[in-house]
Amino acid sequence: MSFSNKIKSNYQPKRLAVKLNAKGEQFVVQGHPWVFSNNITKINDDAKSGDLAIIFSKNKNRVVGLGLYDANSPIRIKMLHSSHEKAEINGAFFQNKIAEAYNKRQPLLRTNTNSYRLLFGENDGFPGLIADVYASVLVVKIYSEIWLPYLETIIPSLQETSGAETVVVRLSRSLEQSKAHKLENGEVVFGTLENEVVEFVEHGVNFSANVIKGHKTGYFLDHRANRKQVGEWSKSKTVLDVFSYAGGFSVHALANGAKEVTSLDISKQALEIAIENGKLNNYAGNHKTIAGDAFAELKQLIKNRVTFDVVVIDPPSFAKQASEIELAKKKYAQLADLGAKLTAKNGLLVLASCSSRVLAQQFLDINSQTLASSNRRFNVVLKTEHDTDHPIGFPEGAYLKCGYYRFKD
Repeated sequence: MSFSNKIKSNYQPKRLAVKLNAKGEQFVVQGHPWVFSNNITKINDDAKSGDLAIIFSKNKNRVVGLGLYDANSPIRIKMLHSSHEKAEINGAFFQNKIAEAYNKRQPLLRTNTNSYRLLFGENDGFPGLIADVYASVLVVKIYSEIWLPYLETIIPSLQETSGAETVVVRLSRSLEQSKAHKLENGEVVFGTLENEVVEFVEHGVNFSANVIKGHKTGYFLDHRANRKQVGEWSKSKTVLDVFSYAGGFSVHALANGAKEVTSLDISKQALEIAIENGKLNNYAGNHKTIAGDAFAELKQLIKNRVTFDVVVIDPPSFAKQASEIELAKKKYAQLADLGAKLTAKNGLLVLASCSSRVLAQQFLDINSQTLASSNRRFNVVLKTEHDTDHPIGFPEGAYLKCGYYRFKD
């Protein structure tokens, strides 16, 4: 089947006339990319996912924004354009947005790096759509049915802009179960793929990603700058990488001359990938692994009086919904405490969070308060967020935060 036939949609989206309450309209005018169902006061009865929502102002009946209607989400309209300037949602519109996103990534692509996020969802004007590039492979992850009628236009533009030889489509779980399309998760829609594991380069360090079955699009690109920084500060050091997954921090440390690196993760399969990623590079240090629950294993290491020159703790999201926020905060405090006990004299502790519901300042305050109560003197040497290919376009788009703490004793 041809490229266009694989991604062709049978549904022709229609135009919807939409009016919002004062709060919803204010969000749109301010450039926020989400309109919730309870903000809509008037809309066509036959609205379907993918329809173009034309939002009119409450009083003056002028257009204040354009978005895509999502029948399956409480975020009922995902905004594409909110401005006093007129816009036509067509191939040229999407092509310009893609070109704009690609240009933002140019400083990164001038480094020895050939893996990057080309589209970061709402933050690049494509809500519910992610596009990651691994060397010559483009992976497009779709989270909503709203994009199905537009893939025939968008994917060729992404392929042409990135110069990718192969395009893989990944689907969210809800989209996998949808009957509105015939795509399969992990389907190659353009080019060929001899091996589902693709090798790529990140600041001169070699890695691999399973673009068909790997988590998300195969790898986590948002921590790239932090991995590079940890690597540079790991020369001749002993390093502990907690929640290591595919060994991002571990491999950078090894490639930069770490004496010994320990990767800790609950997944044995992830640890095997971390070992293999390490072997893609030349290194002389020792790479050890620990498979098990991070909290339990860290307590055991403390009991055994083991310490490390560099400790990195980068857990998965602890607060995927509002009800989990308080428990997440307690877990972050616990990890900061465990990390401090495992960090050697004059050592470096790196603590990260990807829970968007726990704000950056809250997370950093938890760390500082916990470390202060450990009776160890420390300096905050660095605070970071997403790498440059993950630009932040609205408050909820900021999820990653990282603090570097250097102990003085």
